[in-house]
Amino acid sequence: MKRSLRFFPKASIGTYLIAMAVAVALPIFALVALLLGQLEDSQRSILKRETAQDATALARTVDRQLQDMATTLRLLSTSPELEHDDFAAFHNRTETAMRGDTLYVLAVDKSGQLLLNTRVDYGTPLGKVANLPSVESVMRSGRIEASDVFMGRTSGEWVYNVAMPVKIGDVAALIVTQNAKDLAKMVSTEGLSSDWSAAILDQSGHVVASAGATNLAFGQPFDPRILPQLINSSGVYEDSVIMPKALLGYAQIPGWSWKAVVWGPVATAQASILTTWRFLIIGGIALFLVAIFGAYIVARQVRTTIRAIADMANRMGEGHIVAPIETSVIEANRVAVALSNASFDRSQTEDRLHFVMNELVHRTKNLLALAQAMMRQIARQASSVEEYQAAVADRLEGLARSIQLLTSEQWAGASLRRVIDIHLEAFPHALQQIEVTGTDFMLKPEAVQNLGLTLHELATNSIKYGALSVPQGRVRLYWQSIQEDDHAEEMLRVVWDERNGPPVTAPERSGFGTTVIKNHAAAAFSGSVHVDFRPEGLRWELTAPRRVLQRD
Repeated sequence: MKRSLRFFPKASIGTYLIAMAVAVALPIFALVALLLGQLEDSQRSILKRETAQDATALARTVDRQLQDMATTLRLLSTSPELEHDDFAAFHNRTETAMRGDTLYVLAVDKSGQLLLNTRVDYGTPLGKVANLPSVESVMRSGRIEASDVFMGRTSGEWVYNVAMPVKIGDVAALIVTQNAKDLAKMVSTEGLSSDWSAAILDQSGHVVASAGATNLAFGQPFDPRILPQLINSSGVYEDSVIMPKALLGYAQIPGWSWKAVVWGPVATAQASILTTWRFLIIGGIALFLVAIFGAYIVARQVRTTIRAIADMANRMGEGHIVAPIETSVIEANRVAVALSNASFDRSQTEDRLHFVMNELVHRTKNLLALAQAMMRQIARQASSVEEYQAAVADRLEGLARSIQLLTSEQWAGASLRRVIDIHLEAFPHALQQIEVTGTDFMLKPEAVQNLGLTLHELATNSIKYGALSVPQGRVRLYWQSIQEDDHAEEMLRVVWDERNGPPVTAPERSGFGTTVIKNHAAAAFSGSVHVDFRPEGLRWELTAPRRVLQRD
């Protein structure tokens, strides 16, 4: 301490503020002078890295679209209408489901003859597929592929296909097609510098979609001098002859034959950075001079204020309630008011902290207890490790959907209709078969978890064994308020009613699903559950006090 005092002699706050301004500014200016010498090279390296990253990000965006289309093809290949050669029903259901996604489905035989096309009404005479070589390539390779961009014969627009080989009756390949202009909506230059462009190129080097200053047309060949150089999975291309004072970043879309490219002038990308550095030097010198002068002026005002604030802090530390002081420094006044308020709020804050911790422990225990009970029940009935893992994963996914919904609502509950929607979203191919009716209201957090778990189990069982396992099956989910003679309070009845499914028989043993929809639901909602395994379809009925479910 004594050595420190010798090194820092006693002086006024103004002297120390000026000395601090000088001590801070001089090293900064020296560092800026050093950095200016390396600025151009370092910024160019950063620009190269960011350009490659932008191309990779664009490639990932388009990859997600292609993967979604591939997933759609896999789901369509399992459609029961195709297996029964019911092209009319397959056409109607597929056209309705994909109307909002700007996607269309085609089915072709091994010769390339179109069997159906959801771009036109079913029954319209169809010829051969427009891009026959890409379909033949898919049939030879036996895997899902994306075609080059081409002019569609039916649409009259530039389109591309994602095709999958299948063997379902006369169908040799299923195709999902989309207009190139719809894919172009995903190609954005947001985040790039002005005068920069971005594009998606097919295997032949033609533009599938583009955006930005260059604005290449659909199907236009990209510069053939550049394409042979883009051989890595991602990278940066620059050539002073072909692209003077410009830079191009590229990335191969993983698993596909397409590439994503972004390019533009280097000067545009670096202009703002260089301008910022120039202003930094000029502004730094000016601020340094102002800081020296201001330090002296401010010190005179701050000295008294610091002493007063320090006195308040000392008295607050001793446990006193302190009143705010009035000074000429606005920020100091705010500190004084904050210290005064803190002396009043300290005990309240401690109480709130204890409450939050207790609430967190309570909710964590509830979730862990529910998960533990679920896994214990499944373990008793699973016949193999794989069956156990699949059952646990399915139930945890349903529980996770409820938790995600509650988290988005800050654990304040959620509407009944929202709970139903988020759990039925796990079964998109069956949404058209489910009718939901009832006046919506807000559920308590506990009701969201328990009802969500029950609905997920009902839907899962129906998909496997019930009405949702066949296209003609229907489910009606509805709820209504009732008044029973033996209950003075208002009751709520929730019904899951299945029709037109396979013949139903009562299970020989009570599994985890039955436990959830019957015993767990009855206990969680302090009500009664009636499950009727009718031949024409399962009927599940919950009757419980409305106050147990509805949030005040």
